[in-house]
This record gives sequence, structure tokens and C-alpha cells, in this order.
Amino acid sequence: MKAHYVKLTYILLALGLILSGLLSLSHGAYSIPFSDVIDVLMNGLFGERDASSAPQNRIVVWDIRFPRLILAVLVGGALAVSGAAIQGLFRNPLADPGLIGVSGGAALGAVSVIVLSGSLLQAWSIGLGFWAVPIAAFLGGLAVTAIIYKIATRSGYTSVATLLLAGIAINAIAGACIGVLTYIADDAQLRSLTFWSMGSLAQASWEEIGIITPIIIVPLLAIPFFAKALNAFLMGENVAHHLGFSILWVKRGVIVSSALAVGAAVAVSGTIGFLGLVVPHLLRLSLGPDHRHLLPCSALAGALLLVIADLFARTIAAPAELPIGLLMSLIGGPFFLALLLSNKAIRNM
Repeated sequence: MKAHYVKLTYILLALGLILSGLLSLSHGAYSIPFSDVIDVLMNGLFGERDASSAPQNRIVVWDIRFPRLILAVLVGGALAVSGAAIQGLFRNPLADPGLIGVSGGAALGAVSVIVLSGSLLQAWSIGLGFWAVPIAAFLGGLAVTAIIYKIATRSGYTSVATLLLAGIAINAIAGACIGVLTYIADDAQLRSLTFWSMGSLAQASWEEIGIITPIIIVPLLAIPFFAKALNAFLMGENVAHHLGFSILWVKRGVIVSSALAVGAAVAVSGTIGFLGLVVPHLLRLSLGPDHRHLLPCSALAGALLLVIADLFARTIAAPAELPIGLLMSLIGGPFFLALLLSNKAIRNM
């Protein structure tokens, strides 16, 4: 019965993602019939784009909405899988990449390049080109994760309470540094910083998709290889060690992979909070703690949730657009408060 339920979950999430994707391509300030959307996609993927329907439909679907849809799938999957992996590693449903400072560190790295590209980080920006911001975001997220892990670990034991408190402190420091950079930024840089602070997928383009896809796909494919180790971690690090897993390598692999995925996601979408917290926890309640299913389902559910959130962000106040980071905070904030008030979450701390 359990196996059939898991298969049904996979099928429903996949069908939901396909349906929400089609709705995202069809609806917005400018609505397009489903038949025209399918026509544009078929001609764009398998034929000549100029053989499809009206030119404005081709531009809206293929050049604007489809890259945005792919970016939503990549970012949503990356944040949700990273959240599930970090929660499993630290054995706590509150250990979200944003809460423990990974997103803040990644945002600080990206914002530093944006503001200081003409001065202190000019050589970095010129030398790396487009890669300057994603790499800086990755290094920022990785550095913050390593610092928090060092603070929370004593004699090989990681204190989850210390981890979360250190994450709060690091987030405050990162926020203060971003505030300083905002203060010294010029008008053009301030417009870019607004994108980071509220989160958005509006900048999606085929060039950006081509560059960022391998950076996100690699950790998304790597993290599921740690599924059995993360299952063992649920029984404690000593048990995982006796079962033959290398504690050090598992921790390093999960942390580096999560930092890479979150750093790349933040680099292209800005800060989108709570996704890595909400999705894995809901799936854990329905599927159980087995990471062999939790991780791939988190990828599908995270992508589905962000696609739906982006669709609402584009249509609620059309033709204006709500920042998707603010919308996700409105969803994730109440859920996080409910999670904090639950006896189960408090006991796990």
C-alpha cells in the first residue's frame, strides 16, 4: 500500500507540474489559448519557430514565459531539495537553508559583486564575466554554511539549537552588510539590489538558462546519492558511522551540494525564503522520512510550488507584478509559526 501511495505521489506531482506549467505559459497580462501555446512549444522544440501561430504569441511564450518557467522549476527544485537534505543532515525540520544563513550568505556574495564590480571586485567581475555573480553567491553560501557548522559542532556533535541561533546571527550580519552596500550603491545598482531583496524570476532568458542549468542540475543529481546516508543520520551520527558511512564526507558532500544549489538559485532569482522549509516538511508528513523518495518528491513539489507562486505573482495585480519572494514569505511565514508552535517541532529542538 505504501509503495502504491509513493508512486501515486510521484504521478500527481508530475502531472501537477505539467498542468501548472501550461497554465503559466497561457495566463498573464496577455492571455494565450492553450492550442497556441502547444503550437509554439512544438514548433520551438521540434521545428522552426516562425512556422507557429501569431508572432506576438511566439515572443511571449517562447522568449519570455518559457525561460521563466524553466527557471522556476530549477530554482524551486534546488531550494526544496537543499532544504530536505539539510533537514536530514541536522535531523530537524527547522533547518532551512535560509534560516541557517545559506541564502543570506549567497545574497551577500552576489550583492557584493553587483555593488563593488567597479572598484574592489573589478578584477573578479572582468575575469569571470557572467559567472562572477553565481560564483560569488556560491562562495558566500558555502562560507556561511562552514562557519555556522563550525560554531554548532563540538567534539563531533552538532547542536541543532546552536545551529539555528548561529544562523539567526549570521543572517543579521549578512543583512547589515547588504544594508551598507545598499547605502553606497548608485541608482542603477539600487535597482538591481531591489531585485535581490524581494526575489523575482522576471530576468529569465535563454542565455541565463543555458549557463545556470548545469550549476543547479549537478547538485540536484548529486544530493540523492546521499539518501541512504541521510536515512542513517536520522538514527544518529554514531549509528550512521557503525553502518559504514563516512560522517565527514557525507556532511561535506551535502553541505557543498546544498550551498552550490542555493547559491546558484539565489544568483538568478534573488532571495526566496521558506520554500526549503515548507516543501520537505509537508512531504515528510505524508510520505515519511525516507530520503530515497523525499528528495526527488521535494524537487517536483518545490518546482510545482514556485511555478504556481510565480503564476499568482504575475496575475493577481496584472499588469503589475508582485515580487515572488514577498509572496513566498506570505505563505511560508504563517506555516513556520505553526511549525514552531507544534509540540513535535519543539521536542525535536
